[in-house]
Amino acid sequence: MLITVHPKLPMRNKTMTKSYYIKSLGFEEIGTQEYPDYLMLKKDAAELHFFLFKDLNPKDNYGQIYIRTNAIDEIYRLLLERRVSIHPNGKLGIRPWGQKEFSLLDPDNNLLTFGQRNI
Repeated sequence: MLITVHPKLPMRNKTMTKSYYIKSLGFEEIGTQEYPDYLMLKKDAAELHFFLFKDLNPKDNYGQIYIRTNAIDEIYRLLLERRVSIHPNGKLGIRPWGQKEFSLLDPDNNLLTFGQRNI
């Protein structure tokens, strides 16, 4: 039986990735040991893992995750207050498939889309 999923995304620089997700997005680091090539972060029930890929060209990175939320307006507002860049084509809005969504790119060009069922 499946319980949960933890996406693994590439990162070029652990310090940069950690700083972005903690300071900009409000995640916290988890785990009891320091691994130089791996990073685990968590916010609420969402957990993301990152693996070191020093030669990653962000323009060639197609890493993508979809994060469901029940507070999309609040999250969007907080990110704007923190001056987090929203993807130019991913501003908050209701999509044709009925989801209220917005998207952003992390420093390694991983696309994070946040979505909530439009009630």
